[in-house]
Amino acid sequence: MTVYFIGAGPGDPELITVKGQRLIRSCAVIIYAGSLVPMAVLEGHSAEQVVNSAELHLEQIIELIKAAHFKGQDVARVHSGDPSLYGAIGEQIRCLRELDIPFEIIPGVTATSACAALLGAELTLPDVSQSLILTRYADKTAMPAGEELGSLAQHGASMAIHLGVNHLEKIVSELLPHYGADCPIAVIHRATWPDQDWVVGTLADIAEKVQAKGFRRTALILVGRVLGNDVFSESSLYRAGHAHLYRP
Repeated sequence: MTVYFIGAGPGDPELITVKGQRLIRSCAVIIYAGSLVPMAVLEGHSAEQVVNSAELHLEQIIELIKAAHFKGQDVARVHSGDPSLYGAIGEQIRCLRELDIPFEIIPGVTATSACAALLGAELTLPDVSQSLILTRYADKTAMPAGEELGSLAQHGASMAIHLGVNHLEKIVSELLPHYGADCPIAVIHRATWPDQDWVVGTLADIAEKVQAKGFRRTALILVGRVLGNDVFSESSLYRAGHAHLYRP
C-alpha cells in the first residue's frame, strides 16, 4: 500500500503526467483537493472511494488514509499544480512517517509554468534574469526572516508571487524600489481553466488594470524584465561555433 501525492497540474486535465493519470485510474481510494482540481482530472478512475478534501481537516484526511492502509489499498492524494509547492503535503507526510505508511510524490506542472506558457514568455533570459523566485504574499502566515517580499525583490530576478492578488497594491509598493515603475508585471487568473483570464501592465498601472478585471482569488503574479523583452543575448547552447558534447 502506498499514498501517492499527485500533482494534477494547474487546471487543464491534459496537463497531468502520464504517471499521475495512471495512478489516479488505478488507486482504490482518491482524496482530491476539490476547490482547485477539476473533476475531469479524475475521469476514468475505478476507485471504491472518492473524497473531496476541501471539506476535511488534516486529522480526517489522515484517518481516511489509515483506513485505506489497513485494507491494503493504494491512495491517490491529488493536489493542484505541483504538490511540493504550497501543497500542504509536508504536514501529511510527517503524519505518514509517524504511522510508517509508505508514500511517493508525483510531480506536476506548476501554476508558474502554466502562466509563463500562456504569456508566451521565457522566465530566464540571458543578460536579463537567470533566476526565478517562487514566493507568496505574507498574510495569515508570516514569512521567515529574510524572505520578506522587499528582501527578495532586491535580487531583481524574475518572480512568481502566489496568494497575493487581494494585496496587490501593497505588493507593488514593496517591489517598486527594486524593479522600477516601468517593470512589466502580469496577473493571471485561473490559468488553463476554461475561464482563464489575465492582464499585463507595469508596476505603475497594474493595480488599476486588475481592479477593472475584478480578480479576487486564484491568481498568480509574475513580475520581471523578462516579460515582453526582446533585447537579450542568444544562449550559448544553440550558438553557431559553440562546441559541446553533442555538437563538436
